[in-house]
Amino acid sequence: MARMEKKKEGGKGKVNGGNLLLKGGRRKGDYDHGFSAAQVGVLSAMCEALIPPMDPEKAADHVVAGGKEVKEDQARRKSIEAFCHASGGDAPVPDEVAELLVKRSPAKAIVLVKLVLFLLATRLGTLLLCGSLCLCSSFPFVQKFSELASENREQVLKKWNRQKHLTFLRMAFVLLKVFSHFTFYSLTDEDSQNLTWNAIGYSNVNVSTEESSEESETERPLEKGIIETMHKTDSSLLQSLIQKGLKVTESSHDFTVECDAVIVGSGCGGGVAAAVLAAAGHKVVVIEKGGYYTSKDYTGLEGPSMAQLYESGGIMSSDDGNVMLLAGSTVGGGTAVNWSACIRTPPAVLREWAEEHRLPLFASAEYESTMDAVCERLGVTENCVREGFQNQVLRKGCKNLGLEVVPVARNSPSDHFCGSCCFGCKAGEKRGTDRTWLVDAVNHGAVVVSACKAERFILEKGKKGSKKKRCLGLIAASMNEAITKNLKFKAKVTVAACGALFTPPLMAASGLTNRHIGKNLHLHPVALAWGYFPESVTDLKGKIFEGGIITSLHKVKPGVILETPALGPASFSTVFPWVSGQAMKQSMLRYGRTAHLFALVRDRGSGEIQAEKRITYELNEPDKENLKGGLRTALRILVAAGAVEVGTHRSDGQKMKCKGVKEEELEEFLDTVGVASGPTAREEVWSMLCSAHQMGSCRMGATEDDGGVDEKGESWEAAGLFVCDGSVIPTAIGVNPMITIQSVSYCISKRIVEQMKRNHE
Repeated sequence: MARMEKKKEGGKGKVNGGNLLLKGGRRKGDYDHGFSAAQVGVLSAMCEALIPPMDPEKAADHVVAGGKEVKEDQARRKSIEAFCHASGGDAPVPDEVAELLVKRSPAKAIVLVKLVLFLLATRLGTLLLCGSLCLCSSFPFVQKFSELASENREQVLKKWNRQKHLTFLRMAFVLLKVFSHFTFYSLTDEDSQNLTWNAIGYSNVNVSTEESSEESETERPLEKGIIETMHKTDSSLLQSLIQKGLKVTESSHDFTVECDAVIVGSGCGGGVAAAVLAAAGHKVVVIEKGGYYTSKDYTGLEGPSMAQLYESGGIMSSDDGNVMLLAGSTVGGGTAVNWSACIRTPPAVLREWAEEHRLPLFASAEYESTMDAVCERLGVTENCVREGFQNQVLRKGCKNLGLEVVPVARNSPSDHFCGSCCFGCKAGEKRGTDRTWLVDAVNHGAVVVSACKAERFILEKGKKGSKKKRCLGLIAASMNEAITKNLKFKAKVTVAACGALFTPPLMAASGLTNRHIGKNLHLHPVALAWGYFPESVTDLKGKIFEGGIITSLHKVKPGVILETPALGPASFSTVFPWVSGQAMKQSMLRYGRTAHLFALVRDRGSGEIQAEKRITYELNEPDKENLKGGLRTALRILVAAGAVEVGTHRSDGQKMKCKGVKEEELEEFLDTVGVASGPTAREEVWSMLCSAHQMGSCRMGATEDDGGVDEKGESWEAAGLFVCDGSVIPTAIGVNPMITIQSVSYCISKRIVEQMKRNHE
């Protein structure tokens, strides 16, 4: 059985005199990050400047801020003191940051950070990057970065954060800020605890001790159909494939597997396609590069969960850092970690696709009935019995302003209160494809091969006189280095369902050249606003990590909606603006009661995927204006709900005290709200945008000039190659795309079945 890592290698951590220690922990020689001792020394000094020690008395006063809850909680007071004494420079944080950077960053980002650290380890390099702040009155008159006083190191980082011309320094700052904070707030000891959590008011006890509803299960839902290649060798993999009823031949380099259909990806698109094709009697193989985990495997721990369930461990961005991207990478894909929202394709969007894009499918009764079938299979519930803190804030603020709030349907029971479904639903109540469509597929004889990555499709020339090629299957490789042979799948039908970020690079790597492959990428860009609600000054109860993640929304205008996000402590710290080390720690002490709302825009602008993890995206002006309007409304709602302070995620820490604020003062503040996206923005201040929805990068088109695939989902260039994922969506949708993607994939899969039947006849 696959089991998610629960205990951090290195043993039990404790605070001792301000140092974060790991008993029996890894020694320096155990790290494999490739940073030199000098670079790690500079990195340690930088992490300490980003997350410095602070005065516990000031911290406690800041948290109380109108209440007395901390003064009455002596245990938390001690935790706060320990938190204040600790810093980002304490072992093993710098080495862990270096290792995380190497594991999760693109090559050019690693080169940039190593170069900056190399220069800062020298006097000349420090002078070049830090200017007069490194000068001193004694020989040799120039200090290296690690020799600078802590306040001077912080001033250097502040300058980099505001850097308008040397944008590579701003990029370096963002990378180091993100990785240092993520590490500091997610690193756990042998008891699965982080020493900051009690201080900041966070507890994962509701997830780690929650009893699974599957306790009576004797095996995991996909047990009879799953082959987990990370646990195999060449010989045992061969045996497993044969035992699953597959015809396999072996050569010196490959295992050649014969099947009717091979599907790349197991999320919204792949899971549905597998169920439909298998139910029609076809032998189906699904390959998934992520691992397989069930409710009993999930820990609810942010660090291990992000590493094992998300692409790039949840730390992935566009090339220029404009947008942070979240994408699932596990059996079940995004459906295993998403926020449960189940929203049907809006009628106006369907009309646009049918009329402007000339795709009659979206005006048909078939599509409407398919959405019904999808919602039924997912067990969608329309109401929520009990809302969490952030959704209470949204609802109360809207009520006080006379704004409409609509409930959001979910693929979980109406009383489901798990706020950690983004780390895998430990209760086993969220119905992703790993618990629905893939189970149906396996029950009809499908095989799911995990930790297996597609490398290219097998294409050959088509019939004489035809420009169209023929797809015969694909070549894949296990992520397990112990397996030396490739997997060569020979299939009648091949389905790409690895998502809008990975289907286009796979198609391009296979030699397909349609101009729409990789273009027209829509991201539903998101900007966040926050409000602080001390428990003593509001009737709203709970913490931001408790309760259903999205249970309500407000429609600001067509194409702009407001919802609530899931933010664990590490994720919160990576996206929250850093203006100083002290201010950041104080903000983290208010973590549990700092509610967030996000404005999501149906983007009319688009980006491009140049290669795997090479994503370019820039907001156009109408999208910027829509985000600005959404943020303004979000801030008004937070104020109306009773926040004592509100702000945005602009890099200068834009915020406003709310007590006694007049309407004209609020309006003046709102006039300053804007979106200059990404650390490469030319302005001195910038905003970190996020995206959890990726669509359109191989869109469906009425002709080859209009899209990468036809209305049946088939490639214009290769017969037998179909796409069933978010990349076929013609435009951005404006709401969570899960129901839309599954419905489109269902329709495409039905057409594949019909075509296979005709070919057989």
